[in-house]
Formats: sequence, structure tokens, C-alpha cells
Amino acid sequence: MLIQSKKVWIADQFIPAQIEIDDNKIVNIYSYNEKKDFYDYGSKRILPGFIDIHCHGAYGFDTNDSNEQGLRNWTKNIASEGVTSILPTTITQSKEVLTNALVNVAKVVEEGYEGAEILGIHFEGPYLDMEYKGAQPENHIVKPSIKEFQAYQKASKGLIKYVTLATEIDEDYGLTEYLFSNDIVVSIGHSAATYEEAVLAFAHGARSQTHVYNGMTPFNHRKNGLVGAALRIKGMYGEVICDGNHSTATALYNFFSAKGPDYGIMVTDSLMAKGYKPGSKFIFGGNEIEIYEDGSAHLVETKGLAGSTLKMNEGLRILVEEAMVPFNYAINSCTINPAKCLGVDKRKGRIGVGYDSDIVVLNDDYSVHQTYCLGKVML
Repeated sequence: MLIQSKKVWIADQFIPAQIEIDDNKIVNIYSYNEKKDFYDYGSKRILPGFIDIHCHGAYGFDTNDSNEQGLRNWTKNIASEGVTSILPTTITQSKEVLTNALVNVAKVVEEGYEGAEILGIHFEGPYLDMEYKGAQPENHIVKPSIKEFQAYQKASKGLIKYVTLATEIDEDYGLTEYLFSNDIVVSIGHSAATYEEAVLAFAHGARSQTHVYNGMTPFNHRKNGLVGAALRIKGMYGEVICDGNHSTATALYNFFSAKGPDYGIMVTDSLMAKGYKPGSKFIFGGNEIEIYEDGSAHLVETKGLAGSTLKMNEGLRILVEEAMVPFNYAINSCTINPAKCLGVDKRKGRIGVGYDSDIVVLNDDYSVHQTYCLGKVML
């Protein structure tokens, strides 16, 4: 299969080019119009497929639900927003619920599914801080335990690739070091860590921060907090929810300006409510949430933010058009940066020979015209 456009994203720029796809790989890149029998996308922008490493669910399904069909429906339909890879994300719950959720993801991966590739599981909790727990149910928050985590990883058949952890409650950084030594990303989140504690966590293997600005100690000019660490530690990835609700456009601009083009990661933190109308109510982590008119999700009891219904292509629009983030920073944040963070950047995150044929074609208004998941046309 040959596709072409006058705007193909290669080497941090748009160039006229043809892409040759053979099954699930990009096998060649040609000059524009070089080969015959191609499909021409004109001037539509062709980008690498989007990677969402923090997403709880959509279309009425939550990762903790342990529902095979719900997960398959999610991976298939999420391609509508240009997403070609995801990390289904858990929320703190009982051992039984979490174990069943992990088993469910592992079963679906083993038995097959369509659409966005499941690159692993994001295990958010239960090793979190009480003060910054957010929508995480406090009655199931526990101290970090290597032995307990090993049982969870066994249930997932090794699929846990990314763990949100309040590293300051991890005694002697035991779990942090264990995860790092086993090539599992430690992301500091829902944490009361000081700036100094964050630096120490980095020294012990923490390599990311979960939804920067939210669920963490704020920046102050005398107490720099985790937000200060996100801005200062250039070699630490930071995921940020780019919906304009969890963080203002100015906050997004400041984050990406400080982080540079290589370590900022856009996430949706999407809930099962994605795809439903404002006013819809759901149970998330044992708490009732409601969707507001702006698409944000709030706890019914406290009115606090509890996730989003953000679409990745809309997040890209917000970063570029509202936050005025440089285009290459914005594109990297949902393509090559999450791929590098997860260690899959040799096959994901770029348009190039030998890479997976994960491609999204965008209209000028950032709506998705077409998505290819491992070479398969999805829309």
C-alpha cells in the first residue's frame, strides 16, 4: 500500500512524501509522486499515531471493570481520535478488583483484539499519598510492597510497564529500585513529596511524573515541590493532561517551555465517561462522578476534578492553538516521547522505515480523517 501527502511529519518538519506500508510495517519512504498507484491525501497532515500512556477507559468501560468486550470496544474505537497505542490504566481498588482487571487485560492481549495496540498496563496506585489522593479511594491505599507488586505483575503476565507511586512513602525506595531494575517506569504521582525528595527519587530510579500540576505538591518560590521538580529535572518525563481544565493554557506553555521538546508527554487521563454527554454520571473507583459541560469529570460529593473525557487530537489542538506550544513539542508529546519513556521508540512514535505502520491523517481543524493501526485502515 502506498499513501502520500504534501505534509508528512518526518524529521521534525512536514515534507511532501510517499509512505509504503507492508502489513504492519513502514517499508519505504519515497519522494512525493515518485511511485505510481498511491492514495493521495493532498495537503492533509500525516503524523505518527498517537500514544496515550494514561487512560482509564472510554465508552462506558473502565479498566477496573474486567470486561473483555468493553476493552476490545475501547481499543477499536479509540482510533477515531488518532490513538494507535495505549496503556489501560487502573485506579486504586481492592486486591481482588485490581487482580481481576490485570487478568482481563492479559487475556484480551493473549486472545486478540482490533485497533490501538495495548503496550502494557499503567498501574496507578494503590501506593499513593492520602493528602494528594484525588479521586483515588483512600480505604484501599496501602504502603508499597515488592511482594504484593510481584503478585500483581504475575496476574498481568508481565504487562505492567508503568507504575504511579508516591515515592516518599516507599521505604528506602525499595519498590522504586525494584521497578527500575526490571525496566518498569516509576512515575511520581498522587504524592506529597518535596522537591528534594523528588530529586532523591530520581536518583533511585523514578523516571516520570504523573499528570503534572495535579495530585502533587505545588510550586512555590521557597518550597518548589513536585511541580518545581517537573520544571527543573530535564531528564525526567512528565505527563500532563492537556484539556485546558486540569491546567490552563499558560500552565501548559510554561511546562513545555521548561521541559523542552523531548520529555513532555500529553495524556488524556480519560474515564469511562468519554463518549457520553455532559450530565452523565458514573462510578469511578467507588466514587460517583459527573461530566460537566466543558468535558471535565468531577466528584459529585466534593466537586473536585476526577479525570477527563479529552480526545488526543483535541489535546493536540489545545497545545498548538491555545497554549501556543511549538508544533514539534506538541507532536513529540503524543508520539515519540511516550514511546521513548516506555522503551518502544525503535518501532513506535515516528514515521520511518522499519517503524510500525501506526499513522494518523489530520484535517486542518485537527479532526481525524483516517487512522492506520499497524497498517489496518480503521475509519
